Amino acid sequence: MKQDMVDRLKNDPDFLKLVRVRSRFAWTLTIVMLVIYFGFVLTIAFDPSILGTPLCDGLVTTVGIPVGIAVIISAFLLTGIYVRRANGEFDELTHRIKMKAKGEV
Repeated sequence: MKQDMVDRLKNDPDFLKLVRVRSRFAWTLTIVMLVIYFGFVLTIAFDPSILGTPLCDGLVTTVGIPVGIAVIISAFLLTGIYVRRANGEFDELTHRIKMKAKGEV
């Protein structure tokens, strides 16, 4: 009987939508973060003078400091974007799937 429920849930349109949408969204955010991170690292590797340029004449702080901080902040922002969507759209779909599994819908 449990295998029957598992098969029914695997074929449920809401479950299939949840898996498809969540996977696509997670991969999109992953690719964005990888582009940001590796863009920063590759810039350091191949043209460090860009990030080593002072922000203004006479300042010790270089362009690399705010860019590095932006890389870190972008990780937090992308995580926040995922959590917000997960707590909204993904939780609604999960709740519907659970109700169907319990037989309440």
